[in-house]
Amino acid sequence: MTTTWEDLVTSALLGTDRRPAPPDPHLGPGPGVVPGPRSPAQDPPTALLDAAALHTLRRRAGLAPAPAGELPPSAPEDTRPPLPAPARHRLALLLADRAAPAQSGGRRGSAPDLTELLPQWLAAANRHRFQAPADLLPALLDAARARTDLRPQALEFAGSRGLWLARLNPEWKYALRGTAGGTALPDVQDAEAVRKLWEEGLFAERVGLLGAVRAAEPAAALVLLTTAWATERAEDRLMFLDSLRTGLSGRDEEFLEQALSDRSRNVRAVAAELLSALPASAFGARMADRATSCVALDRTGDAGGIAVEAPHECDAAMQRDGVVAKPPAGRGERSWWFGQLVESAPLGAWSARLGGRTAREIVRLPVADGWAEELHAAWCRAAIRQGDSNWARALLGAPSVPPEAGTGTASLAERAKLLATLPDGERADWVAEFVSAHGLSEAFQLLGVCVVPWSGALGRAVVDALDIARDAGSYPWSFSGVMGLAERCLDPGEADRLEILTTTPDEAEGASPGAGGYWSEAFQRLVGTLRLRAAMVRELEGEG
Repeated sequence: MTTTWEDLVTSALLGTDRRPAPPDPHLGPGPGVVPGPRSPAQDPPTALLDAAALHTLRRRAGLAPAPAGELPPSAPEDTRPPLPAPARHRLALLLADRAAPAQSGGRRGSAPDLTELLPQWLAAANRHRFQAPADLLPALLDAARARTDLRPQALEFAGSRGLWLARLNPEWKYALRGTAGGTALPDVQDAEAVRKLWEEGLFAERVGLLGAVRAAEPAAALVLLTTAWATERAEDRLMFLDSLRTGLSGRDEEFLEQALSDRSRNVRAVAAELLSALPASAFGARMADRATSCVALDRTGDAGGIAVEAPHECDAAMQRDGVVAKPPAGRGERSWWFGQLVESAPLGAWSARLGGRTAREIVRLPVADGWAEELHAAWCRAAIRQGDSNWARALLGAPSVPPEAGTGTASLAERAKLLATLPDGERADWVAEFVSAHGLSEAFQLLGVCVVPWSGALGRAVVDALDIARDAGSYPWSFSGVMGLAERCLDPGEADRLEILTTTPDEAEGASPGAGGYWSEAFQRLVGTLRLRAAMVRELEGEG
C-alpha cells in the first residue's frame, strides 16, 4: 500500500519511535545499497526523510501515487445566457481582489474597494439570470469559501456547473451543504424521491429537503415532519421545528400545540415562540388572559396610567406554554415571568383591556411603580414577533425625539427590529429624519435595515450628516463604517452631485490633524465607488 503524505506527517509529529513511517513499496534502498541490520535504509528517521523526499519529488512533478481514477461525468448544461463581455471582464477584476492597498496609518485611500462590490455584482447578475463563465468558476468558489456572506449569491450564480465542480475539490465542500449527497435536491413535486430522501438521508440532507419543501408547499412539509417526529433526536427536532418559521400559518397550530408537551425544553420554547406569532391561536388566547390579568388602568391617582401586578408564581400550565420558570442571574422572578407573558400575548388584546385606546395612546400612558421599561420592552418583542407595524410605529415614536426620551425603547438594536416591520419607504423616511435630528453616531444599526439603494431622502440625510461632521472637525475615522455603508447603499446616480465634496477643505481650528485630507479621500472613494457601481449596471445590461 502506498504511503500517503498524511502518514508521514503523523510519524513526524509523534516521532518514529512511537509511530514508524509505513513502508512504501516504491521506496528502495537506492543504487548500490544493500539493506542490513545496521544499514541507514533501515533507520526509522532516515527512512522517514527518504520517504518525505520521494513524496516531495512526486508532488513537484505532479505525479499521482496511485492509478488514475475514472473520469467524472460531464458537467451539466447551463442554459442561462452568457455574460456580456464587459461584465465578464468586470467579474474577473472583482474576483482578482485588486483593491488598492491600505496607505500608511490605516487609511484606505481614494480607490474603490473592489471586494465590497462583489456581492452587489453577483446580486445584479442573478437578477438578469446570467450564467457564470466556466473559467471563472474556480475563482468564484474560492471567493465564496473565504467569505460566507457571498455564498448564497455566488452559488446561485455558479448554478449546476458550480455544484458539479465543487464535488471535485474538497475545499469547496461548503457548496454541497443543503444538497443531497452533493447533488441537487429532488424536485419537491416528486413525492417518492422526497419520501426516500426524508427516510434515508443524512441529517443535513433532511434539513435542506425540509426547507425546500416548506418554501414550496408549507402543508407538505408539515406532513413530512409529523411522520417521523416521535423518533427524532431532540436536537434534530429543534432544527426541524425551526423550519416552520417559513410560511407559518394557522395550519401549523395543532402540530405546535403538541410540541408544547415535548420532552425537550428547547423544543417547547421554540414551539411557544412560533405560536405567539399566531395571535388568533388558542395559545395566544391563553397568554392574553394571563398577561392582561397582570395589567390594568391605574385609577388610584388623578393622572391615570397603567398599574402592573406581576405573577406571584409560575404554575405548571404556564411552564407547559413555554414560560421559563428560572430567571437568569440578576433578574427577579416576577419581572421575568411577566415579561414572557406580555411578549407572548396578542397585541390586539391590549386595546380592550386599556379602555379602547390605540397603540400610540397606550404606550404614552405612565406606568406605575417602575414597570415601564419592562412592559415596553416586552411590547417591543411582541411587535417584532408578530410583525405588527402599527405597534412598531407607536413604540418607535417620533424620529426627532432622542431615544432615551421616547415612548418605547431606547435600544437601537430593538429599534432596528421594529423598523424592519414597516414598509420600505416608511422605514427609509423614519431613518432619514432620525439622522437629520441626531446625526450618525447612533444610526449605523438603523441604516442596516434600510433597502438598497437608499431612497433619495435617506441618501441626502446621510451625506449631509457626513458633511456636517467634516465641517465640525470631527474625528474622521469614527465615521468609516457609515462611509462604507454609503459606498454600498447610496443610489449610484448621486455621484455627480457629490463631486463637490471631494475637495480638501481648510483645516478648522481644533480639528483632528490631517482630517481634511482623510475626508477628501473618503468622499473621492465614495464618488468613485458610485460611478463604478453605475458602470457595473450598464455592463450587465449590455450598455458597457
